[in-house]
Amino acid sequence: MNPDSVVEAARQWLGTPYRHLASTPGAGCDCLGLLRGVWRALYGAEPVRVPPYRADWRHGGHDGALNEAAQSFLLPETGPVAAGQVVLFRLGGLEEARHCGIMVSPHRFIHAQEHLGVVEANFSAGWARRVSGRFRFPDKQG
Repeated sequence: MNPDSVVEAARQWLGTPYRHLASTPGAGCDCLGLLRGVWRALYGAEPVRVPPYRADWRHGGHDGALNEAAQSFLLPETGPVAAGQVVLFRLGGLEEARHCGIMVSPHRFIHAQEHLGVVEANFSAGWARRVSGRFRFPDKQG
């Protein structure tokens, strides 16, 4: 998928308030809702229905689910960090990814953050060391 198309789709969500489980531009989304919305902008319908998940990212009930989904629907990325890539993050010292965002350049990314909503942020050293995986959108849904 063209990275510019991914970035353009992600930027349409800037300013959307944070709402757990939501995925509606301008009304609310969480980090996964942002990713789901970008998928819909790029391909149309989502490939699967996302089951409910807890807001407490420390809860272990869905260990590995974010990484599993990324591996099922996205393509692994091993090259340099670049615009259009999906990044998965470990938070709070946990081993499993619990957060995701979309790179808009090698130094900036968009994500949905509690209390802030969808924002474009610096891809600082602190964020970079929490990365547990990088992926790219496929050329077409399949």
